[in-house]
Amino acid sequence: MTSVLSSVDQRTNLVGQNRLELLLFRLQGPQFFGINVFKVREVLPCPALNVIPGAHGHVRGVAHVRGEPITVIDLSAATGGKPVEDLKTAFILVTEYNRHVQAFLVGNVERIVNVNWSEMLPPPAGVGRSHYMTAVTRIEGRMVQVIDVEKVFSEISPMHEEISESIKEAAQQIDLQDITVLVADDSAVARNQVRRALESMGVKVELVNDGKQALDWLSNKAAQVDNLSALVPLLISDIEMPEMDGYTLTAEIKQNDKLKAIHVILHSSLSGVFNEVMIKKVGADQFIAKFHPDELASAVQKWLNPQAN
Repeated sequence: MTSVLSSVDQRTNLVGQNRLELLLFRLQGPQFFGINVFKVREVLPCPALNVIPGAHGHVRGVAHVRGEPITVIDLSAATGGKPVEDLKTAFILVTEYNRHVQAFLVGNVERIVNVNWSEMLPPPAGVGRSHYMTAVTRIEGRMVQVIDVEKVFSEISPMHEEISESIKEAAQQIDLQDITVLVADDSAVARNQVRRALESMGVKVELVNDGKQALDWLSNKAAQVDNLSALVPLLISDIEMPEMDGYTLTAEIKQNDKLKAIHVILHSSLSGVFNEVMIKKVGADQFIAKFHPDELASAVQKWLNPQAN
């Protein structure tokens, strides 16, 4: 399975076309799950694991992968299922996102599929708030759930979310009374992290779950006012979102005469040099890797302060 990701670097041409590639896997049983290929560094048969006393209950141990110690999280147990039982037939997905490298233990790895973000739908209504899905889709007639790995990792290793006092004080120099910042992210964890950070600065925040909702919200607002960017000067958007990804959303905004003055920060758990290329291609103002509260807050101040631009 290592070779299944050997051509990932050649797949960046999908980015910006509202497409993605999902690595399909199973935890236990027939249900298919998926993760964006760009989050996955490597897929390996489960190596020997060193148990760490006192570690979180969902951490199965530490694997040494190419000389690097990597925490291995049982993804089945972490999402409310039974722990993966047979490590001899299991695999680990070595992932890199949110500035961390970690591995997820899964029961079996299937294949990579190419899908359009428009085919990725938000979790159905009525599933509650404790689920671990960011999107669902159908592949060859079978339901595939995309797991919110950001939520999984945040529950095991909570991130520091406080903004430093010096940055809060600097925000007081900006007139924020009539300003709203729009935040688009399909992960409830990520949305709330950004909301708490901005509200601690005194910024009013509007939250939406995906790129299509963000574009619809902005378009509706633009139809009601003459100068939308004076009221909504900034959008903070994830890149991976169902129905419309952040790159496509940004391109739509920058090509719309009523919306193009809005600044766009792409705030993503994805890493890689292709982000720098895509930012220029779609016209985004800045890219920030998730999640560093002071870095995000400083960027927000920059784009909300007319004197700084």
